[in-house]
Amino acid sequence: MERTKVRTRLIPSLRLATAIGITVALVGCAATGGSAPGEHVPPVPQAYQGWFGGVIDADISGRDWDTIDYSQRLIEEERYEEALEHLDALMARNIMPAFYEVGKLYERGTGVEQNPAKAAELYGKALDLQSPIHGNASLNLGRLYQEGRGVERNDVLAYHLLWQAMEEGVEQDAETRLAEMLANGTENIKADPDMAKRLLERAAGRGDAKALEALAKAHSPGGWLEEDPALAMDYAQRFAETLEAKASQGDTGAMLQLASMYSAEGLLGDQPEQRIRWMRQAAEAGDIDALARTGRQMIDAGESARGLELLAEAAGEGHVDAMTYYGEALLEGTAGQPQPVQAERWLREAIEAGSVDAKVILGRALVNGQGGLNDLPRGMNLLEQAAEQDHALALAQLGALYLDDERIAGQPYIAVDYLERAHELGHPWATQQLGEAYLKGRGVPQDPAQGEQLLRQAADQGQSGAMRLLGEAYLDEKNPNFQPSRGEELLRQAAQAGDTTAMTLLGEAYLEGPLPENPSQGVRLLTQAAQQGDAYAMVVLGRAYRNGSGVERDLSEANRWLTRAQEAGHESADEALTYLQRDLGAQGNMEALVAAAEDGHPGAMADLGRAFLTGEGVQRDQGRAEYWLGQAHQAGHAGAAASLGRMYLDRGATGRGIDYLEAAVSRGHAGARADLGEAYLAGDGVERNVERGMELLRAAAQAGNAQAAFHLGEAYQHGNGVEQDAEQAERWYRQASDAGALHARVALGLALMRGEGAIDQDVEQGHELLLAAAEQGHPGAQATLGREYLRGENVERDPERGADYLYQAASQGHRSARLSLAQAYLTARGLEHANQQQALLWLDDVFESEGQMAVETLRQLLTDEAAIAAAANGSAE
Repeated sequence: MERTKVRTRLIPSLRLATAIGITVALVGCAATGGSAPGEHVPPVPQAYQGWFGGVIDADISGRDWDTIDYSQRLIEEERYEEALEHLDALMARNIMPAFYEVGKLYERGTGVEQNPAKAAELYGKALDLQSPIHGNASLNLGRLYQEGRGVERNDVLAYHLLWQAMEEGVEQDAETRLAEMLANGTENIKADPDMAKRLLERAAGRGDAKALEALAKAHSPGGWLEEDPALAMDYAQRFAETLEAKASQGDTGAMLQLASMYSAEGLLGDQPEQRIRWMRQAAEAGDIDALARTGRQMIDAGESARGLELLAEAAGEGHVDAMTYYGEALLEGTAGQPQPVQAERWLREAIEAGSVDAKVILGRALVNGQGGLNDLPRGMNLLEQAAEQDHALALAQLGALYLDDERIAGQPYIAVDYLERAHELGHPWATQQLGEAYLKGRGVPQDPAQGEQLLRQAADQGQSGAMRLLGEAYLDEKNPNFQPSRGEELLRQAAQAGDTTAMTLLGEAYLEGPLPENPSQGVRLLTQAAQQGDAYAMVVLGRAYRNGSGVERDLSEANRWLTRAQEAGHESADEALTYLQRDLGAQGNMEALVAAAEDGHPGAMADLGRAFLTGEGVQRDQGRAEYWLGQAHQAGHAGAAASLGRMYLDRGATGRGIDYLEAAVSRGHAGARADLGEAYLAGDGVERNVERGMELLRAAAQAGNAQAAFHLGEAYQHGNGVEQDAEQAERWYRQASDAGALHARVALGLALMRGEGAIDQDVEQGHELLLAAAEQGHPGAQATLGREYLRGENVERDPERGADYLYQAASQGHRSARLSLAQAYLTARGLEHANQQQALLWLDDVFESEGQMAVETLRQLLTDEAAIAAAANGSAE
């Protein structure tokens, strides 16, 4: 209990001298530009003038002071009724200190029910006459008016009362409270930061803890005085010293204040070891709240085992919050594996002790299957109980449950009711969910504008999921309010807040649109999200490596991420892996190709069938080729049907081959159109149908099929089922040639060289085309040029060059070139009717010799005019 220590009677002249001294020290004289206290605030209202000025009441006797001292001792012994009897007797005689002492009891609720209004009334009566407690009563009443406790807040009265307390030498917190009002000003008080600073410096000079703290904050960033880190730190350290002195005397409040000074926002900066040290001291001093808080702080700082011990101790002593925190920590496996049985026990004890938070923690665990707990009805019952008490998180969780169809049948209208209530209570997650409901029209009529407004509100409250949902909506090109730059900004904010889904969405948008392409940033975000366990990020990243989007194509890296996505259970990972296995198969990894085929990938089945058909990468196996091509065909693969059609045509099973080609054509396969068109045009295995054949060939050629264009060129060149048409023939030959069909270039070159068929002769252009094809190694072009140089009809005769070209064509196995050379050999020896087989054997012997010698042999052979004529009369293949 605070004792009244001032008993000396002050004479008016001494009191006036004290007031003048304080005012001069703080305000300064007019020459220095200072302001008198009265210039900051209106005068005291007339109704309260009696509290200010006057002289000390001389009628308080020593016996009265003895009674007050005795009453204070009774209060310390908690003998409140006896103390009040004595004090009431003094108040009946209008003894001012008695009013002050009883006022303190009502303000603090000591021995009586707390009643700040009654305290204010008694403090006011203590000011009616002057007494040694006048300054103390002024201070206490000034606090009440400043804070608006028990009385209506009145900054003018508070200012005058606090100034009066300071003038009368009450060295408590009058200066700091006055400085608080003067620092920034109030509704009725003019700001005077310089005066505020001098008040605080005066109090700090005598070691006042509150003044030291206020000055440290004022000089810190964002403070109301000039920022000065060194000065702020000096005041903070001096403030800490005052707290340490109190802490050394067992003051747990000082210990907790010291702990807060070492927090991230504290005046001495984030120092976890110091923070925990002081919290531990407070806990060891018997402050059960400190024990619980220290436990949580230590867990947050990574000292989980010791933190759990302190929480367990506080919980064991009946601290309800400690039971709740301890149960939650055990449920989450803070120091190892989750301990659901122990967690539920402590949470139940907390619930029985009245903790609504414990109901919500246990309820959420039961409905979400957390830590091995799984009891949906019981969990929902706990959440309902908490919701009845307007627990915002319980309401938000129930809203989420009724919106989600996974655990219970979705009831969006009920969900929205819960979310509306939680939103009104200010829960940002509920606001986010409600915004999403309006955005999608779930449980409420669809209202994108309202949805966006709610999501914006939740995003402003730091809800990263709301930022992500709103960002995703702005990136939707179907959204009338499509704003990609705004969507990018919101997704970036959500990603920076740690939302992995936002990282994935933003990364995907940078790689695949609609944001401007930014491959490096996209891959960075996807990698970050994937490394944090986002399965869809793994899928998108795997696709990027498979396709080479934003990164160098790397199928092994794609396989790594897609395999991780599959292990994480993402539904699209299997399909993506199957496509990847097909790509690996195309690079020669037959195991991957077989795996993709066995997984049912139509393209992989077709590739595997063709591999068995050609013996590429596997041993040739006609039966397995037909099996896998058949499986791919059954799965609707057009290329497999085309391959089967060609295979059966080659075997002579034309009817079956045509059926497969028809199936491939119906699926849009251009190559099958070309094959089937050629068959109908020629009547090969099917009744000839020129119109159908030309239609199919034209469709295939227009789709870019070079072989179909070549067949069209041949048809118009030679009048095969259609009238000869030089323009059409050259057009289709050139299209086929431009698409990479060398044989089409040779056909056009031959037509132009010789002027046979629809196309008019143009030796120069034809010669140029044949030379280009021959340089690219086309044996037909080489054979044709060889004969042309031997004949000398369309180009200048050059037997040596002709021999060279025929040799090049024949060495590649060109049949007509080989026969031409063999015929020349026979003719040169007068054996035109001899066995051609013997001549071909001779030719093989020549080829087995060194190249230049073979050419020389052929040149010598072709000096014979008859041999030249025989060699020149062959035809191109």
